[in-house]
Amino acid sequence: MKRLLGKDISKTYAILVILITCIAVGSYISYAMFTVTEEKANAISIVTGNLYYELSVDGTSSTTLVVEANSFREFTVRITNTNNRVARYNFYYQGTISNEIEMGYVVTEDCDIPPSEVGVNINANESQEYKIYVINHSKEEISIPIEVGVGLDYNDLSLPSDGYLFEKIQYKTVAETLLAGVGVNGAINTTDPEQTFITGENPNNYIWYSGKLWRAVSIDPSDNSVKLVTQWNISAIPYNPNNQTAFEGSYMDAWLNDTSVDGFLGNLREPEKFIKMDSTWNATMMTTTSKPPKTTMVEAAVGLLNIYEHTMSYSGTTESNSYLNNGLYWWTLTPYSVSKIHSIDHGGIPHISGDAADEVGIRPVINLQKTVKIIEGRGTEDDPYRLDGDNDSDLAGVLLNTRYSGEYIRFGTGENNLYRIVSHETSGLTKITSAEPLKSGGSFITSAFGSNATFSSSNTIGSFLNGDYLASYVGANDRNMIEANTTWYLGTVGPEESYRLAKYSSTTGKDLTANTATVPVGLLRLGELLSGHFATLNSNVAYWTINPRDSSIVYVVSNDGTTYYTPPSYNYGIKPALNLKANIVIMGGEGTKNNPFILQ
Repeated sequence: MKRLLGKDISKTYAILVILITCIAVGSYISYAMFTVTEEKANAISIVTGNLYYELSVDGTSSTTLVVEANSFREFTVRITNTNNRVARYNFYYQGTISNEIEMGYVVTEDCDIPPSEVGVNINANESQEYKIYVINHSKEEISIPIEVGVGLDYNDLSLPSDGYLFEKIQYKTVAETLLAGVGVNGAINTTDPEQTFITGENPNNYIWYSGKLWRAVSIDPSDNSVKLVTQWNISAIPYNPNNQTAFEGSYMDAWLNDTSVDGFLGNLREPEKFIKMDSTWNATMMTTTSKPPKTTMVEAAVGLLNIYEHTMSYSGTTESNSYLNNGLYWWTLTPYSVSKIHSIDHGGIPHISGDAADEVGIRPVINLQKTVKIIEGRGTEDDPYRLDGDNDSDLAGVLLNTRYSGEYIRFGTGENNLYRIVSHETSGLTKITSAEPLKSGGSFITSAFGSNATFSSSNTIGSFLNGDYLASYVGANDRNMIEANTTWYLGTVGPEESYRLAKYSSTTGKDLTANTATVPVGLLRLGELLSGHFATLNSNVAYWTINPRDSSIVYVVSNDGTTYYTPPSYNYGIKPALNLKANIVIMGGEGTKNNPFILQ
């Protein structure tokens, strides 16, 4: 890491003398600073002291880091103030060592100081600890000398930016990060001049944005925008009525680009800041998986992958081994004919048997703007890339109803204590649903819907949710958070009809259906966000929605991500939904699966 020397500084109102003595024993270094401040109220303040930092790798002091090819290593920086008073310091490190090596920044849970912050306090005789990781994108093992700059700054005598000793980190754009390396299980395919594809079995292309886990699929070389698809299905609806396979104006187009609380786009975080709102989608009809001509181009903010893009994702491997294979059925953008649409099955294999009226899973696709930057993460499932502007920290005291669809919260008891935000359908409230259907002893529980197809507090599943579920699956503190008077929309969605009829009296109007129930706990609607979603592969159970198809059958989300209908007397899984009150605040967590929000 290169050190940048500062310039001499002088001011008429203060005399600042800096004496930096570096005494290095292994990786243990002391900085001594003596400061004389200006005269104030006939008093002269003189501060002396020492600040230490220690570098360690795997718990052992070291000044060298060995990083294997296409891998990542972490080292620790501990800064200790041995004085008897509070010290102030600035902490910087170099962000990019070369095109093949980069540094990232991860802080411990009890310390959230970003690398750009200036003049940070550290209490007397206390330490701050930072963890920094280094990524090696090269094809060879590399030995890297590690060095971190710690500059002292006492009594608010901040050093000017042009005189500071160390360079700040420079973050890369999403495209730059992906092109620099996607890990040993991924590759970059540049055979198509219009799209640079990410391929392989499990490349480091996971991205967390707006409460959802995405995979980066391709980069547009003309503007460096990056195409993302959700890792999991988000819902399941008919594409359109039978024999209507065009994307533009379809049920699918409407659901993806609905900017209201009911739609996918309307629940994304600041889409104008992150997404190319005028993206162009190739929806040309194709009987093959070859690159389509630009015959049918549609402009929209959100779309789907076309069948060619899916095929390119597994070049060099097979459909079943592709990173896009999530074990579920899902729609593509590409019509096969006027009556059929290409879909992908649970083995990752393209199918042409999808009638437009089938209720198949949805994996929305967006294009990130070229300027969006990655500020942390390794691109893995457990440590996805985080985007600048979508990596909130220190959310303690923030209202839950300001957060985003898909984010995780800790709610409930035992093995059923993980939930996700669905939407803010009712002003001020936060609708949530369990991250997966309810379990008991590690196995999914099942129940009949009832004696008829109408949900109520007295039918079988409604009675369970508003009785045993509240008593046994939700603790007392969590029960106090639930809004008791929630309206559940029970609209009937008939064959080939729009998902909107589950909530509204018509497909285009805003009048709500008259078929409702008012109880604390209900179920998700057909076509609602996270209705059709599974968070894991091969660990699912079909579960009830709240809407009937007619007076004798009810919609069920299948364990393959599609939706079908069945008599209410059959037994299926239970995925409760409920609204939390407007005054619920976040006390900790980041809203991710590994670090969900803690509520009060």
